Amino acid sequence: MPVRPNILLITSDQQRADCFGFENAHIKTPHLDRLAREGTRFSACITPNLVCQPSRASILTGQLPLTHGVWDNGVDLDPAVGERGFAGTLARAGYATALIGKAHFSTKATFNPTGTPECGRSGAQYSADWRGPYMGFGHVELATLGHFDNPMPLERPPVGHYERWLLAREAGEEALRLHAASAGPDTGGAAQTWHSALPPAWHSSTWIGDRAINWLNARDKSKPFCLWASFPDPHQPFDCPAPWSLMYDPRDVVLPQHRARDLDNRPWWYRASLEGTPQLADPAMRNLRVKVSRLPDQSDEQLAHMTANYYGMISLIDHNVARIRAALDEPGLRENTLVIFTTDHGDMLGNHGLYLKGPWPLEDLLRVGMIAAGPGIAQGSVEDQPVSTLDLAPTFFDYAGVSAQLEPQGRSLRTLLQGSAEKREAAYSEWHVHPSRCGVGLQLRTVRTQTHKCTVELGSDAGELYDLVNDPHEMHNQFDDPGYRNMRKEFDALVRARPGGIRDDLPEPIGMA
Repeated sequence: MPVRPNILLITSDQQRADCFGFENAHIKTPHLDRLAREGTRFSACITPNLVCQPSRASILTGQLPLTHGVWDNGVDLDPAVGERGFAGTLARAGYATALIGKAHFSTKATFNPTGTPECGRSGAQYSADWRGPYMGFGHVELATLGHFDNPMPLERPPVGHYERWLLAREAGEEALRLHAASAGPDTGGAAQTWHSALPPAWHSSTWIGDRAINWLNARDKSKPFCLWASFPDPHQPFDCPAPWSLMYDPRDVVLPQHRARDLDNRPWWYRASLEGTPQLADPAMRNLRVKVSRLPDQSDEQLAHMTANYYGMISLIDHNVARIRAALDEPGLRENTLVIFTTDHGDMLGNHGLYLKGPWPLEDLLRVGMIAAGPGIAQGSVEDQPVSTLDLAPTFFDYAGVSAQLEPQGRSLRTLLQGSAEKREAAYSEWHVHPSRCGVGLQLRTVRTQTHKCTVELGSDAGELYDLVNDPHEMHNQFDDPGYRNMRKEFDALVRARPGGIRDDLPEPIGMA
């Protein structure tokens, strides 16, 4: 029987696809660049959803959001579904499984206590030595918040292993004061941006690196392993700790070419999502939603400071990726380990005058980096077929020689990873946007091919269509252009051909979307 490979999945949170050294000479990611040279990277990989919870549930299950049921943030993944995702399936096949860092399969800011290990109001239900199981992972150590710039009070005891560890560093919760304090130069009033005085040794990226290495060294070595190491950065706030925050001089940052807001060139829901009022009864949650999902327009100086800090967060992750990979250096381990790096979704980072994330399926948010290296994987290859992080679970099953326990909607990447030709027609993304996010409900369906991308809002039949070859900056929406009528029909057929079923019992949010 062939030796089953180990699987190491490493993810960041809200990292743009062009924020790797191999795509952007202005950012330093030497260890991720090395991973790409040693393996294959995908230049046309997309996320199944533009926000955290649905996209992470898709990575775990290999299903689209309207199938696994997490159709927006604030909707928890059903444990009966989650436990049949890749972690539980591999565990039942004899793998040791662990998740260290950010899970976000369940809602943090809930209307009422839900009892999950990620619910901010349920921390007291979990003892300090609780380590799982959770969603199929036999061992978990969670960084549930990762950041502490939140207008809502932190519950006591805090939920999350990292949060409890951090607050125990010094008496009087000194770590929270250090996190909020600035240890660097003024950032010119850039929104949610400062040089955090938190020691890098106490930062979530370092903690996740430490705990992942500890688990790899202490694991049951009689079993193959599947470890998901999940970093909460570079998600805002842009609070990179000094000196990592000082790696990049804002004066050297190259800003987006098209940073003026161009809503007149976009479908109606762009403006509506920016100007609507989140429909939340709880005023504290409404204030939080407005604060965390919308930023005021930034000057060029402010955007440069924000971007420099964002780059620093990514470089700190890159450093810890190298530390985790170094733990694979025992004889025979690296040669039999499939290593994947990706993220959940991107960030607008000022392009088109937009910030963070929202119902704007532009390449800034939709396209994500994905790199894979390991046994039998082609080295130095760049694959431009349209793929998705939805394809990860089927890939893991293929390499492990096990069958999926949920209806698969992704496809194994193994043929592409081995350097063989395989034509892929399209990749899918979808989002039912709840009005609690931005005051307007939406039903978005996005299909991306190798050369074009189309999004339709089903409630209004409005949409956008871009030629990604001749219009890579997505400046010309061809959705209503008569010259693209035949292409519209092709995309309509692709939308209708969405793989798998859609649940007719989608649950209501139990917290903030």
